[in-house]
Amino acid sequence: MAPTDETGPAAQHPSTPGAPPPAGPLSSPVTGQGARMPRWLPRAMVLALALFAVFQLGSWVFHQLIGLLINVLIAFFLALAVEPAVSWMAARGVRRGLGTFLVFLGVLIAAAGFVTLLGSMLAGQIIKIVEDFPEYLDSVINWINTHFHTELRRVDIQEGLLRSDWLRNYVQNSATGVLDVSAQVLGGLFQLLTVGLFSFYFAADGPRLRRTVCSLLPPARQAEVLRAWEIAVNKTGGYLYSRGLMALVSGLAHYVLLEFLEVPYAPVLAVWVGLVSQFIPTIGTYLAGALPMLIAFAVDPWYALWVLIFVVVYQQFENYVLQPKLTSRTVDIHPAVAFGSVVAGTALLGAVGALIAIPAVATLQAFLGAYVRRYDVTDDPRVHGHRGPGDGPGALARVRRLWARRPGPERPRGGDDGAS
Repeated sequence: MAPTDETGPAAQHPSTPGAPPPAGPLSSPVTGQGARMPRWLPRAMVLALALFAVFQLGSWVFHQLIGLLINVLIAFFLALAVEPAVSWMAARGVRRGLGTFLVFLGVLIAAAGFVTLLGSMLAGQIIKIVEDFPEYLDSVINWINTHFHTELRRVDIQEGLLRSDWLRNYVQNSATGVLDVSAQVLGGLFQLLTVGLFSFYFAADGPRLRRTVCSLLPPARQAEVLRAWEIAVNKTGGYLYSRGLMALVSGLAHYVLLEFLEVPYAPVLAVWVGLVSQFIPTIGTYLAGALPMLIAFAVDPWYALWVLIFVVVYQQFENYVLQPKLTSRTVDIHPAVAFGSVVAGTALLGAVGALIAIPAVATLQAFLGAYVRRYDVTDDPRVHGHRGPGDGPGALARVRRLWARRPGPERPRGGDDGAS
């Protein structure tokens, strides 16, 4: 009998006792021809590649424009610094553009006059140092010969210096580095011009800039932006005020020292030290102290050493005593926060971060202070730094108690007195 459709496969493939049953059609493995890629996978891969490309492009653009962004940031804080003066003139009928131009012109004239006076003084002192250098060298050689019993001569030292490989290499490196120095000077001038232009436009078009920013926000957010802007102006002005006070104190202190040592051009040098040490971050202290040391060396080499010692000691006093106190009063931030903000700003943006860190942190602290909920502090002695009643006696009370319990001389008993 021919097998039917139902019994045919079973008859053709008889099952062996103990063997597993044959797999059905649903449990058969999927072959490569029947497998299909999910529809979302190509789109996800394209989206991931697109996001990666956008990230790489944004990172490249940011690194290319980091210099411009830093210049814009400096210009913004400079505009905030001159905002009170420009607003004062605008309130009295002067156009903001003209008022900003007058402020910048006054600053430029003062800086140019100071640099010109300082340059002429420095050139004269350098000429004097070059002319008197043989006498300084003779005095140093005589001192060495007297104390170390040597027979050095200035002529031998000059010939050895002129024939040395060090001088030849220095001249060659200086000749090849002239172009690099020129390029750096031109780059610095271009950067200064960029900062000046941006700061001028920010200060002159301050109201228009605020209106543009506020037009992109709802009314509630507009009030917050305007309040933050006003806080930034006040904090930046307070920071510059504190810097001006520190420059005045530094200038007076160095003026007293230079007058005591009878160093020429003491007033100009004092103004130089005060301004450069306060308004040029990181390297300002070294630049400020180098020039008085050079002028003092022209008078007496030992005076340069005294100036160096005074600069180092005063810098420590300013960093740890004067600056935290003035900053906490004018900018209204804690001295530790001011010091930490300067360190963080230096780590992030270098010298620029050190200069703008304090007003930026003060602005952020004052702006966020309105959104922090505060509560009344309980009247607990521990809040004021005193110990509570359950904390046990103080150290002085414990010392008195131990002193009262100390072992003293033994007293005779009453029975012994009667027996004698």
